[in-house]
Amino acid sequence: MPATVILKPGKDQSPRRRHPWVFSGAIARLKGEAKEGDAVRVEAANGELLGTGHFSPGGSIAVRLFDFGPDAQLPSPAFWEMRLRNAYQMRQRLGLAAAGGATDVYRLTHGEGDGLPGLIIDVYGDTAVIQTHSPGMYLARHDIAAALQAVMGERLRAVYDKSAETVPAQAAPDAQNGYLFGESSGREHLTIENGHQFAVDWETGQKTGFFIDQRDNRELLARYAPGRRVLNTFCYTGGFSVYALQAGASLVHSVDASKKAIELTDRNAQLSGHADRHAAYAQDVQHFFKNPVSEEPYDLIILDPPAYAKHLSARHNALMGYKRLNLAGLRHLAPGGLLFTFSCSQVVSPELFEGAVLAAAIEAGRPARILHRLTQPADHPVSLFHPEGAYLKGLVLAVE
Repeated sequence: MPATVILKPGKDQSPRRRHPWVFSGAIARLKGEAKEGDAVRVEAANGELLGTGHFSPGGSIAVRLFDFGPDAQLPSPAFWEMRLRNAYQMRQRLGLAAAGGATDVYRLTHGEGDGLPGLIIDVYGDTAVIQTHSPGMYLARHDIAAALQAVMGERLRAVYDKSAETVPAQAAPDAQNGYLFGESSGREHLTIENGHQFAVDWETGQKTGFFIDQRDNRELLARYAPGRRVLNTFCYTGGFSVYALQAGASLVHSVDASKKAIELTDRNAQLSGHADRHAAYAQDVQHFFKNPVSEEPYDLIILDPPAYAKHLSARHNALMGYKRLNLAGLRHLAPGGLLFTFSCSQVVSPELFEGAVLAAAIEAGRPARILHRLTQPADHPVSLFHPEGAYLKGLVLAVE
């Protein structure tokens, strides 16, 4: 029998509202034995079963719930297959998992948004890349890989586990990335997004290899790029750059501190067929702004930095960082230009982010209008019961 986490009286409202996090301060006691990553039952003080989840006694979130109510299930091969099939069918309805479509890269599971807290699975053509962010999901990775094979069948050639850099060290001190099913093709990994071809490195690149969450926003940018001078900062593998080039931008500059990212950006510019209008720079973005390669301002600038704050304690400094970055961007934007600016810091709300951008515009003395408020795409769903899953926010500003 699995161990049971018993909550303190009055601390059961969160799981009753189907919020998937049980904090350590809500727990009265543990009945039975459970170690890091084990599946446990969660009961109210009166003995009512509230749900099941993965146990993580070392952190502030002590249980991540994946099922709720008196009939809550414990993990089994059938459970994993049911959850993954549900996620896969939703992506099929979104038109993202269709064979031979214009897009073969998408997020198959988005943690809490798909009822699988701590589990990210991104699909690149016939390869699924897993990143686990909780001990429980890491320990279940082989069962998850088997369920993926059952759900996707012949459309799945390989499953790559890239959890070594994301799973808590205490759960897997010897974790190594590698294939759980299949093997590397030995060739360059190419994928297609909205008809654009990209080289992706899911084995050694950042995250799972590509920033899938900007797909819709890249497509929006393509509407504004024709004839414009474009600067893409924190470009990673050049997603926005490729869309701008193929849309007819007159010039695209890409900047990222990572030399490897710049190499991939250059490769993707070549794949676009428009590398003659592209130049990439392996530099810190603020250094680039202080030492621009040209005094001529840009007509469109993308500011898409990594998360400036992963915890509430860092939020104030993050807001100051967003203000400084946007101020620098505004100072290099031509009158009548467009600023695409983003934050992926979950602890920074859209309102706080907008306030930081407002402060930058005031200091720069640049009148600006909001044309679009942006967020993550539909394959990064947010559970209605877990609003914390909405992490990506962005603004498109028309600047005078």
